[in-house]
Amino acid sequence: MRTSRIVPAAALSAIAALALAGCVDNSAAQNGGSPSSSPSIQVTKDDALAAALPEAVRSSGKLVIGMDDTYPPNEFKDAAGNPVGWEVDLANAIGSKLGVKADFAIAKFDNIIPSVTGGKDDFGMSSFTDTTEREQQVDFVNYYSAGILWASAAGKTVDPNNACGLKVAVQTATYEDTDEVPAKSAACTQAGKPAIEVLRYDTQDDATNAVILGKADALSADSPVTLYAISKTDGKLQAAGETFDVAPYGLAVAKGSTLTPTLQKTVQALIDDGTYRAILDQWGVSDGAVTTAEVNAASKG
Repeated sequence: MRTSRIVPAAALSAIAALALAGCVDNSAAQNGGSPSSSPSIQVTKDDALAAALPEAVRSSGKLVIGMDDTYPPNEFKDAAGNPVGWEVDLANAIGSKLGVKADFAIAKFDNIIPSVTGGKDDFGMSSFTDTTEREQQVDFVNYYSAGILWASAAGKTVDPNNACGLKVAVQTATYEDTDEVPAKSAACTQAGKPAIEVLRYDTQDDATNAVILGKADALSADSPVTLYAISKTDGKLQAAGETFDVAPYGLAVAKGSTLTPTLQKTVQALIDDGTYRAILDQWGVSDGAVTTAEVNAASKG
């Protein structure tokens, strides 16, 4: 089920603006402007959960986690090129609760699910929207609710519900690319109006810069990502409309994997002991917090 939720811009206003030659570059969290993994958030190992891990994971001492680190503030690179973001912190907390290391396998977004189904990665954690279509490939352990929010150049009015004929930038293979914008475009053509031209980019930074540079009329991304992009562009972007179509994020795990119930219980344990909320509060994204770690919420309606 999807309901409307407004994510307050104030939640991310504490993140410092960074403008480089009129463009956004989220590869570096510098000058204290962005939170980073916090050693102050201590996580206690749960021996019972750790014992439930698959033998291959226990013997290796690590969970291999597929991630595309180009989607700030969820996951991106710091100045040294290391992955940071609230999902990185949550992944590290999952590893700590299970007594293993979170080993990030950085890859393009659309390569992560194949790596999970092929057994290369233990699971994927890269802002995956849980959809019934994706559930045909993987199972999801749900841990967050995010909506969709468009942004346009400052001073340029764009209505996401009346965008026929416009150019809209998205990151390739995201829900906005595969479902949301194409559905809006189809509605345009069915009404005899011009289609939306979807401009696809490998990274969210490139999609954001396309709007700043005038190549696109707007961008569409998950709400915390859009708000973060707005905060990083020194007044060059503005929200276009309000957040809509809230849906769950999920850890992508191979279908029927014995790891799924262990991850579900681990995420729930982090919710219950306050670690989860502390991480979200640190990054200013607690509006999307959940109280229950479900499995395959999309198919449950």
